[in-house]
Amino acid sequence: MRISPLKALCALAALSMVSLARAGEIGLFDGDGDVGSASRPGNCSFDAAAGTYTVGASGANMWFKADAMHYVWKRASGDLSVAADIAFLGTSKQGHRKACLVIRQDLSPGSAYVDVAQHGDGLTSLQFRLEKDGTTAEIQSMVAGPTRVRLDKVGDTVVLSVAGADGVLHPSGASIKLRMADPFYVGLAVCSHDDAAFETAVFSKVEVGAASEAATRPVPGLRIMTLPTGDRRVTDQPLPAK
Repeated sequence: MRISPLKALCALAALSMVSLARAGEIGLFDGDGDVGSASRPGNCSFDAAAGTYTVGASGANMWFKADAMHYVWKRASGDLSVAADIAFLGTSKQGHRKACLVIRQDLSPGSAYVDVAQHGDGLTSLQFRLEKDGTTAEIQSMVAGPTRVRLDKVGDTVVLSVAGADGVLHPSGASIKLRMADPFYVGLAVCSHDDAAFETAVFSKVEVGAASEAATRPVPGLRIMTLPTGDRRVTDQPLPAK
């Protein structure tokens, strides 16, 4: 069956209206969806009055060579920052459930990426996969359960800043170099860390804007130590004597 040019144009216009409506429903972001395998479809709702994004997901993990999560995203290019206050809804037995701010090359499960992951037990880490289908690594922040987190991307450098009880963001001492081609994706993600479960987090005071070059300056007194597990952690402790 042939479709007239007029009908095709009307269908395209209707599709565009649906896409725009969905974009309007999720505030700053262009779209959302599950990345990787999930036992239950994730979801996102945007409360325009409160300025909050409520994101729910299952998914086994955001780690190793592939991720499973619900991702709320927008396409971006160049230098930028993304920041938010993050809080989980409800209690959970899963201490490693994750709510994250994510900068990602693409929407495939094994994409190169960097994120700040707030875990259910308070652990806050800069996680990254430096190449597609590569292994994930992390640098753990000294601050557990920060009140606010921020990623600044300046060139190929991505820096994590965290806020303590005073709510003021400070560079955490954790940073990595990751080259991404334009355009890439930036947004919010949740993973339950137990694919049979479903976890929900609220992102508030979300900002996607200009990067701060000041955030990339070295932080005096901080260094990164390697843990027995092979993971790395920011510390202010002196180097051991030789």
